[in-house]
Amino acid sequence: MTSTDDTHLTNGGIRRIGLLSMHTSPLDQAGVGDSGGLNVYVRELATAMANRGIDCDVYVRRTNPDHPDIVQIEPGVNVIQIEAGPFGLLKADLPAVVHLWTQGVANCLERRPVDAIHAHYWLSGVAGHHLKHRFDIPLAVTFHTLGRIKSFNGDAEPEDRIRAEDAVIGCADAVFASGKVEADQLDFFYGVSRDRIEILTPGVDRSVFSPGSSRSARKAIGLGDYPILLFVGRIQALKGLDLAIDALAASRNTAARLVVVGGLSGHQGLETHQDLMARIKRHNLTQRIIFIDPQPHHLLPSYYRAADVCLVPSRSESFGLVALEAAACGIPVVASDVGGLRDNVVDGVTGLLVNERDHRLFADAVDKLLNDPEMRSEMGSRGVQRASLHSWDTGASKAVEVFIRLMSRELVSCV
Repeated sequence: MTSTDDTHLTNGGIRRIGLLSMHTSPLDQAGVGDSGGLNVYVRELATAMANRGIDCDVYVRRTNPDHPDIVQIEPGVNVIQIEAGPFGLLKADLPAVVHLWTQGVANCLERRPVDAIHAHYWLSGVAGHHLKHRFDIPLAVTFHTLGRIKSFNGDAEPEDRIRAEDAVIGCADAVFASGKVEADQLDFFYGVSRDRIEILTPGVDRSVFSPGSSRSARKAIGLGDYPILLFVGRIQALKGLDLAIDALAASRNTAARLVVVGGLSGHQGLETHQDLMARIKRHNLTQRIIFIDPQPHHLLPSYYRAADVCLVPSRSESFGLVALEAAACGIPVVASDVGGLRDNVVDGVTGLLVNERDHRLFADAVDKLLNDPEMRSEMGSRGVQRASLHSWDTGASKAVEVFIRLMSRELVSCV
């Protein structure tokens, strides 16, 4: 165990937190399938809390029969596999097995108690709601994405999800938001009272994500001497790669190339891929777009450093960790003016926000930066400064502070 009696006292008596991440695991490669920024968030936050002397058990759904039941990924951080349904289930099929997974987690908690639960995404929130009542412990939820907000931005979500989110929000003792924009959305779309919304901004590991030589980075990953636009993320409609491709086609810089680091995601992954390939062919961009398989998180800095501009054209984002990582590496960002990207990217300071899903406006923003190296350099430097304000240690301190407070007061009752 990493904790001592002294650290338990300074942490308000908290010994262990249970983190619920049913649909994706920190053991999975980010950028593949349903694995993305949430994986990074859970792992980094758990590690930072463990460094404070609080053990973290991360509960996931077993998707690989070869993984041990318990995998220690850092001292004090254990990933616990819970079997619930066939290994190959898509995320859309997981609601049918939430009850099985919840019971499996409950069986573990009987043997290995936790002092509080931190659920990630709505599926884990449903499980956390049940476990809160069963074990009479505080429940905090980070949704990462919200059904009503995705629907508002054009990605229709099932009513069952939205009703489930309402139920979880109605009983959660705290709802973590990544910034002011998401807090406002929770208030407006879900009526969450402000006294239950806690701001927990994701962080960036600046020992890994930092400025470096573009020339060396390009040489290391096999890229040439041409303007590079970078897209990092899962290839799914929500992330807006189609908009990035159209923007490249509309750019006046015909030497620029788009580097895409990520893999297919979601039940419409193949359909999305076919649409993108047809789009690339239609624009005659086959030689100007480079697809790269998802990379381990610690290798991503080389791709950021190699880029001139990072594109984040998502339809919606609760935060947009890619934008923060790019900024930490000194790369300006062109991003959609949506969700947490409004908190994350300071328009005209660390990057440019585009307030319409118009590829010509994205192209204009890209060209503005490509044509002005001094502006790119200034925005990159300011991005590094701003990214330095966000660390996982700060996030862990905030989370622990909230859990200590929740443990000292009466739990919220279902409404």
